[in-house]
Amino acid sequence: MSNVEFIAPTSPEQAAKALLAGGPGARPLGGGTDLLVQLRSGRLPAGLIVDLKRIPEAIGIRQDGGAFVIGASTPGITLSEHKALGLAWPGVVEATNLIGSTQVQGRASMAGNLCNASPAADSVPALVAARATCLIVGPDGRRTATVESIAVAPGKTSLAPGEFVLEIRLPARPGRSGDAYLRSIPRTEMDIAVVGAGVNLTLDAAGVITEAHVALGAVGPTVILATAAAAALVGTKADEAALANLDAAARAACNPISDKRGTAEFRTKIAGVLARRAATIAYGRAEKR
Repeated sequence: MSNVEFIAPTSPEQAAKALLAGGPGARPLGGGTDLLVQLRSGRLPAGLIVDLKRIPEAIGIRQDGGAFVIGASTPGITLSEHKALGLAWPGVVEATNLIGSTQVQGRASMAGNLCNASPAADSVPALVAARATCLIVGPDGRRTATVESIAVAPGKTSLAPGEFVLEIRLPARPGRSGDAYLRSIPRTEMDIAVVGAGVNLTLDAAGVITEAHVALGAVGPTVILATAAAAALVGTKADEAALANLDAAARAACNPISDKRGTAEFRTKIAGVLARRAATIAYGRAEKR
């Protein structure tokens, strides 16, 4: 990590200007748990680190009407301890809780997990299923983008030079709705997902699903928004037939690789299983709201 420069701007505009001026070697620092490891290992070239933690908008959780706005440098432990967020979006909080150890949780951020652009990122399927959006700041001002549009390939994002994610926004939670996230890993803790599944459902007064979103992680180069899997649930009460259709549609959406952590066939089968289980949990939570 020799020859690394470090600055800590206090406004988003200063950060964007510095990132643009720093060229390809400039990187924003949200929590740093991925970035610092990559710099030390030589996977990223030494350059300029732009620390976002002194920007007021980048730290903390605020409510905007019924929506929740989460700053890009907000550590995972803050999400875990936020009661209102946990009640509204338990699946998102569960997913964030799976990023590393307790020590890592004190530093790692959800925006960093997103912008690292790993197909196996735990928080991203839950955010995609939640229909979360990002506030992006860059040299040309501010824009909003869906979470699923950020990663375009493993380790690559759609962010232009000088751009960074400042906030993640979870929409207002309607009544009779719930979400859940589940993953499969080789070990019992502190591993990355072999498969991840996030499900978000809304029910009518009779318990019929009126809206559904299903997102799958680690079964493609980016997180997959499985629209056919979600459609299999709409108009049902998540009965066995609907869950079987969800399972089949989730598997059909997969495009995984085989590696030492799991074959493509294994990942595909597990994606269907996890989608079924996450949907069952999300449905139960929606019934109680």
